[in-house]
Amino acid sequence: MKTRFSPQHLHRSAKSTFGDFVCLRCHRFVSAEPALSGVQNRNHCPYCLSSRHLDLYEPGDRLSACKAIMRPIGLTLKKSAKKYLQPGQGEMMLIHLCDDCGKVSINRLAADDFADTILEIFETSQRLDARAKSQLAMSSIIVLQNADHALVYRRLFGRNQAFSSPIFLK
Repeated sequence: MKTRFSPQHLHRSAKSTFGDFVCLRCHRFVSAEPALSGVQNRNHCPYCLSSRHLDLYEPGDRLSACKAIMRPIGLTLKKSAKKYLQPGQGEMMLIHLCDDCGKVSINRLAADDFADTILEIFETSQRLDARAKSQLAMSSIIVLQNADHALVYRRLFGRNQAFSSPIFLK
């Protein structure tokens, strides 16, 4: 009898909804294995953090007809329905922009994402123009700002040494 906790069920539930892939941007092989990435629906490259416009309605549905490259344009914090969550306590997320249709989405960082690339995305996002930031804010996406650099560093490395990082000394 298969129960909710049977090995067969656990194996099936740990499977990714989409397989391994080759990144459209940097052309590297990307494993979708949840044991490596820590996420169930791997949708971005851990090396360049680019994604592919696959999901339409919800993460993992893979119903989008677009299929274009989605560029990482910044970082944000996931909103939470938790009543007592303090500012700056949500999960750090990637902001992606589709190169073809312009759709914006936020995606969970994965355990195997390159920290240096995440820091580069954070630095680059500081140059987003006010119009782009305003459009994101209208979609309830607040781009992490330069004042958030200690938070970003702490989330990536578990300590407050943002000023010792070369990425923040530029």
